Amino acid sequence: MQALSLRSSLSFAPLLFVRPGELRHAEWSEIDFDRKEWRIAAHKMKMREQHIVPLSPQAIEILQTVKLLTGDGQYVFPSIRSGSRPMSENTINAALRRLGYEKEEMTGHGFRSMASTLLHEHGWPHEAIERQLAHAERNALS
Repeated sequence: MQALSLRSSLSFAPLLFVRPGELRHAEWSEIDFDRKEWRIAAHKMKMREQHIVPLSPQAIEILQTVKLLTGDGQYVFPSIRSGSRPMSENTINAALRRLGYEKEEMTGHGFRSMASTLLHEHGWPHEAIERQLAHAERNALS
């Protein structure tokens, strides 16, 4: 069970490019399958503002698979030791090390940098990328 949950978190991260802590603390109550979005509460965000993450068909598929394993608990990706705690902050980086990536090559946070670079190279608007990374300043019109 833990291996599938970890594999799923590693597949999920590059699709959404949220911060590793946001990923680890994802709760089932925040996932809306009908709206295809993940609403991360403001108190969990670095900038202390709610963040809405659109979920692609691939992300939905991963969540549906994981839900069979962890859907009865609070966390999408719970700790191996206790379902009442989120996955450890070291779990994703340790998995990347076991896959052969050195810490200078890739980290859990590195999915965000990779996404930003690739999206900029493909001509996506800078403001859209920054907003998805939860970097954008909010104003009355947004």
